[in-house]
Amino acid sequence: MPKLNSKITPCLWFDREALAAAEFYCAIFPNSRVTDVSRYPENLPGDRAGEVLTVVFELDGQRFRGLNGGPQFTFSEAISFEIEVETQGELDRYWDALLADGGVESQCGWLKDRFGLSWQVVPKQLGELMTSEDKAKAGRVAAAMMQMVKLDIAALEAAAAAAG
Repeated sequence: MPKLNSKITPCLWFDREALAAAEFYCAIFPNSRVTDVSRYPENLPGDRAGEVLTVVFELDGQRFRGLNGGPQFTFSEAISFEIEVETQGELDRYWDALLADGGVESQCGWLKDRFGLSWQVVPKQLGELMTSEDKAKAGRVAAAMMQMVKLDIAALEAAAAAAG
């Protein structure tokens, strides 16, 4: 397991599915595991005694906490997690896995998984292609990306290489 070195742990608010989400994510990302599960105690108001309260999990070296806090809050696209990938095969694997069992595609490499959490699956080279000093090249790449749902590395590179 990679050494965790961040003092910042994202806490994700779920209704009742924090453990299921943690297990889902741990099955997708390498070097991942659930490290702790706490349960609602008997003496709190409500009918949740014994149910999972929090789950702490690590996704490839990043710690997260899932909280089963109830239905009051849900995820939005205002927060997303970006996965930087090296190859189209890796991009396709994450894309398909995160969409499994009810995820929803968006555009420009964004999707929501079945728990409603937003993800961006992007090739490492995208930032380089989009910030090129050649503004026409960067514009062609941006225009190509805007037409995509799942990103296609070969098509982005072709747009970058096209004659301006």
